[in-house]
Amino acid sequence: MNIVICGAGEVGRHAAEVLAGSGHNLTIIDMAADKLAAVEDLMDVRTLRGNGAQADVLREAGVDHARLFIAATNIDEINLLTASVAKAVGATRCVARVHHSAYFEQRGLDYAAKLSIDHLVCPEYSTAVAIAQTLRNPGAMAIERFARGRIEMQQFQVSDDAKVVGRPLSQVVLPRGARLVSIERKKDAFIPTGDTAVQPGDIVILVGDVENFEQAQKLFVTGTTRRRTVMIMGHTPMGVWLCRTLHARAFSVKMFVSERGRAEELAEKLPWVTILVADSEDPTTFELEQVNQTDVFVALTADDEHNILGAARAKSMGAKSAIAVLQRSTYLHLLEHVGIDRAFSPRATAVSQVRQWLDDSPVRHLASLSAGAADVYEVRVPRKSPIAGKSLKQVTFPEPMIVAAVERGDNVFVPGAGDPIHANDRLVIAGRSGIAKKLRKYFGIK
Repeated sequence: MNIVICGAGEVGRHAAEVLAGSGHNLTIIDMAADKLAAVEDLMDVRTLRGNGAQADVLREAGVDHARLFIAATNIDEINLLTASVAKAVGATRCVARVHHSAYFEQRGLDYAAKLSIDHLVCPEYSTAVAIAQTLRNPGAMAIERFARGRIEMQQFQVSDDAKVVGRPLSQVVLPRGARLVSIERKKDAFIPTGDTAVQPGDIVILVGDVENFEQAQKLFVTGTTRRRTVMIMGHTPMGVWLCRTLHARAFSVKMFVSERGRAEELAEKLPWVTILVADSEDPTTFELEQVNQTDVFVALTADDEHNILGAARAKSMGAKSAIAVLQRSTYLHLLEHVGIDRAFSPRATAVSQVRQWLDDSPVRHLASLSAGAADVYEVRVPRKSPIAGKSLKQVTFPEPMIVAAVERGDNVFVPGAGDPIHANDRLVIAGRSGIAKKLRKYFGIK
């Protein structure tokens, strides 16, 4: 595959390393000769010095025959313009890296659509989502991203006196737009059927439309459940996105903010977050804010050294888990020696996302619900599929699996038994691990 990357900085260079290692033909464009020389010393790729926003430079780089173009400079506006020009020149798919939330969240305008760009990638946002995945079920994150926030998915333990206990699921009336996706019982996870009876202490995963989810959850959980505490050091855009990703779920979130003006701004934006106006570099701050009672401490300032020291200090003072965000890989070898549990790299996360977009197969693995037992898949229903036009109750799957969500045009919903499956629908299916081949055969995918 021919791939062209504009920008030989951290993200562009790392993308080149990963994609070149997968056997693709790469060309890297940059204005800086020293950056291109550094790339040539590290890997066998073609380099071109020039302005990537100019069509003649892009044609010289072979963009008109490229399957993928990545604009990865440090300036959002240049990336947007360059990716748009690359699309006009003839690149099959174009990705632009952006930092500012105004572009990524499409405030006032769908920039990607207007500029004919296939994807906008924001390393800070992607990293916040990746961190949230470690705190929540990865399958939940996969479905919620697929559904663009219109569908909720949570994992929780069934109460002893829950209304569903002891009853076959065929006799349980869930609110419309809600499905029980999987059950974990004594460390054994499985996809439920109509004959399955929920037992006290089961760990269940429930998916539902946002407006109906709480009503469905009450059938499985009585009273209140303990909220996990998350303490965030770093009032960066990444920190704000992480707060939003954890909103309205089983988390109590606190954030250290050193500047009072910024604290007041965030308190207005994030009313569900406890904003702590304090200097997180002061050793007494963590003690005063009882970091020893925190379930997860996340350090995601713009300074790698500050993140390492903050996360290590929190872990040493009793935080159950500590996470640090690192822009560079220089310090990764130190983490296990200072007690930090996980590290996240925005550049690596962004490149991983690009690799997923390169996978345009009709059946894709999205995430695991329970390691080795249940997974989440995305299936595109072909036009001549034998089940196209049938309702879910008319479909007999070859083994237990759940259609958790359907995307049909701009509409995303949790289907009921009477809802039909149409050609070109994109389905999220929960099923046993390793059933991708069965899904292809059953849906008539060649």
